[in-house]
Amino acid sequence: MPDVGESAPSFSLLNQKGERVELKDFKGRKLIIYFYPRADTPGCTTEACGFRDDWAEFEEGNIGVVGISDDPVAKVAKFHAKYNLPFDLLSDEGGKVGEMYDSYGEKKMYGKTYMGVKRNTYVVDSKGKIIQTYFKVKVADHSKKLLEDLRN
Repeated sequence: MPDVGESAPSFSLLNQKGERVELKDFKGRKLIIYFYPRADTPGCTTEACGFRDDWAEFEEGNIGVVGISDDPVAKVAKFHAKYNLPFDLLSDEGGKVGEMYDSYGEKKMYGKTYMGVKRNTYVVDSKGKIIQTYFKVKVADHSKKLLEDLRN
């Protein structure tokens, strides 16, 4: 698991348009990497729309945002379009990037064990170092909490 002060694990994933997006594309600016379990579910929609609704503040702060799930590109694209999201959603089928960020692995629900995405967020500085981490994120006002923490 990457800790605060360590370099963010490099990634190269396809976005909602099928275009490759890499960590290095954000060099020189802060980046929020948030992992979400499933496109177009209530919690994931609340979280994504929070970032969308606060987008002007992220842009003012020169802060990039990417959402990562293990959904295929087609599902990510549909979710992105449905909610008119202004940032990239990335497809991590198989969870390899999620594993590097301790955000993919064994989960339990209703007595069943399965592999899936854990709702975690990482803030990366302009040099690629992790400066903040959030685990088991509560989706309500997550975007506003990040903005507040980044101001302080």
